[in-house]
Amino acid sequence: MQLFLSITSIIITLNTFFAIITVFREKRDIAATWAWLVVLIFLPVVGFVFYLFVGNKLSRKKIFDIKAQESIGMYELVQAQKEMLADDEDLLSSKQASENAKEMASLFLESDESILTKGNKIQLFTDGAEKYESLIADMYNAKHHIHLIYYIFKDDKIGRRVLTALEDRAAAGIEVLVIYDALGSRSLKFNFFKKLESLGGCAESFFGSSHSLINLRFNYRNHRKIVIIDGKIGYTGGFNVGDEYLGEYKKFGYWRDTHMKIEGNAVLPLQSRFLMDWNATVTNYKLEYQENYFPLIKKQGKTNMQIVSSGPDSEIQQIKKGYIKMISMAKESIFIQTPYFVPDDSLLETLEIAVMSGIDVKIMIPNKPDHPFIYRATTYYAAEMIAAGAEVYIYDNGFLHAKTIVIDGEICSIGTANFDVRSFKLNFEVNAFIYDPEVAKQQRDIFYNDIEKSYLLTQEMLDNQSKWLKFKQVFSRLFSPIL
Repeated sequence: MQLFLSITSIIITLNTFFAIITVFREKRDIAATWAWLVVLIFLPVVGFVFYLFVGNKLSRKKIFDIKAQESIGMYELVQAQKEMLADDEDLLSSKQASENAKEMASLFLESDESILTKGNKIQLFTDGAEKYESLIADMYNAKHHIHLIYYIFKDDKIGRRVLTALEDRAAAGIEVLVIYDALGSRSLKFNFFKKLESLGGCAESFFGSSHSLINLRFNYRNHRKIVIIDGKIGYTGGFNVGDEYLGEYKKFGYWRDTHMKIEGNAVLPLQSRFLMDWNATVTNYKLEYQENYFPLIKKQGKTNMQIVSSGPDSEIQQIKKGYIKMISMAKESIFIQTPYFVPDDSLLETLEIAVMSGIDVKIMIPNKPDHPFIYRATTYYAAEMIAAGAEVYIYDNGFLHAKTIVIDGEICSIGTANFDVRSFKLNFEVNAFIYDPEVAKQQRDIFYNDIEKSYLLTQEMLDNQSKWLKFKQVFSRLFSPIL
């Protein structure tokens, strides 16, 4: 027994020592540091295996490889845009944008070098079938190129329809390039894109590995959903490629998401984003600036917007800062829709200040989890916001996957980033920040329409939850910095 206790003591001491060395060898925020210490100390061996796959940060070399792509197309785009707008009114004229919008535009120009584009036309989609009918039709009309990124691409009915359209265009000599995330699209067979590639197209997995079980970078995912057609039409938002996004999975029911089609010069930053991601993904087929990738487009509508990217290659957390700026500027209302509500301390405090200042804060989350652990953390933070005075609605007509925020019916954001730590720090994301009261009010009306299919989560409901459920929520919240 004495020998057993001695060996156990040595193991615990060594485990604690290596846990401290492992966690502190890389720069992290305090919350994430403590969360990883808990995992490594209280789960000996198992915790280190988990850390090996999930906790490792991107290597300096990989971060450099990603950052090195950031100049492609942007210098030419900025210079051409300056010439085009030389005799035009300010991008944010007093007729359309307030001082708030101007401050937002300045923030993203400084933090993400995100150019501000005007005269865009936007079409919003909240139904998967409508989005894919529009997308597939536009792909069949492509004349020069189709560039596509999806976190999830499945081999099912809608996946094969999209693939067939890509194959058709590749056979016609159109440049077809596809990036799919290695983890999100892990169900794909290795030969799924074989015919497309035989026709001249190319498909690459982001941060993939020939040995997927030992892929040590799977914690850093390309969560973006981007399609660019001829540099003139762009799609981005929450929908991935799979039948579940058409509401055909009984587990989720109707899939309620928000996506948009963009026509205008805001497509060009999406194009640049694709080129960066492509060149960071492939090793033997690098893309360079081409005028056909960046055709300057005449005014299509009247929407001003910026395309903003964020990811683990930057410490700035551009999209999170945009959310904080929007929330802090709100004077009347803040409406948030997200499947995962796991804010860090800065966002949580900003929202609580808004509520205490008399701002109407409404948050909508799903009625069911697609990731149970994260959902328990979501319900924990929902309870925090209710205690602060916000209204939290549970969408009860299927699964809510939309990632939107709108303030004062004036400015809104639609994109791929969830309202959680993972989207802000670990995933590669892209959002559109839109400075058009008409689009913002349309998004607000969509929120009100969804309220008709939701129920209000009350303090009484929370008080009546079982002790076991409350424990799971508190326990999940402890690990929110590393979810």
